[in-house]
Amino acid sequence: MAGARSAAEVPVLRGRRDERGVLDKLLDAAQAGRSGVLVLRGEAGIGKTALLGHAIESASDGTLLRAVGVESEMELPFATLHQLRAPIRDFVDRLPAPQRDALEIIFGVSAGAPPDRFLVALATLSLFSEAAQERPLLCVIDDAQWLDRASAQALGFVARRLLAEPVALLVAARETTDAFADLPELLIERLDDAEARKLLASVIPGRLDDRVTDQLVAEARGDHPHLTAFALGAIVFGTLMGIVWSAWASRGATTRASMAALTLVMFLVGAGGTWTSSRPRTTT
Repeated sequence: MAGARSAAEVPVLRGRRDERGVLDKLLDAAQAGRSGVLVLRGEAGIGKTALLGHAIESASDGTLLRAVGVESEMELPFATLHQLRAPIRDFVDRLPAPQRDALEIIFGVSAGAPPDRFLVALATLSLFSEAAQERPLLCVIDDAQWLDRASAQALGFVARRLLAEPVALLVAARETTDAFADLPELLIERLDDAEARKLLASVIPGRLDDRVTDQLVAEARGDHPHLTAFALGAIVFGTLMGIVWSAWASRGATTRASMAALTLVMFLVGAGGTWTSSRPRTTT
């Protein structure tokens, strides 16, 4: 889609076959002229942004509208709509005059009294529909828990009224928000043990001892960021231990270098043990 990020900018997505299947069906339906809306809900770092990236990469032949909620802009009315404006601003002139004027005022293009929010929401719906007549449209909203209220209301209005347009609207949020509360939702949960093991195998070079893998999976409890952090920690630990052993075995390295590496290893071991033991445990 126009405006899509390059592959290097989209977070790597491993696993999530079922979730990707849901997104692919929604995108296929939009390509066929049947609008679709989906809210991805899950805790921070669970993989929502990576799934949105998958959708963006999968829908490369349409128009992309993308916005990210910014906590510091929650009090700025229509800040999120302003993020979405650029790829479809040329279609504003095709709207009925009252709707066109409403959008031009909130975007700062023309002066005037603040428009009625219902009129802004209606204008946003018309703008999406107009743009989708030329190319399928994918609208992606990340961190929706931080949207300004005016934009969230307008986008919720749009989501409930999309019908036969080639439009897909994806919203990712940490928790359910009022504006999107009654929309179709996909709960993004932690990886199961099998997928967690595949993730570890994909980021750690060579074969990892089964007991170490079991411990890492148990500690992370399916949390993608923790799994990746543990994997990187294992790589660093192994590398530094190799340096220490080589320095000790060769006796040619300076004592200062070997002792510095050993000190760093011991610090990482101590910090890691403290961190993992202090993490709160949850029960299921």
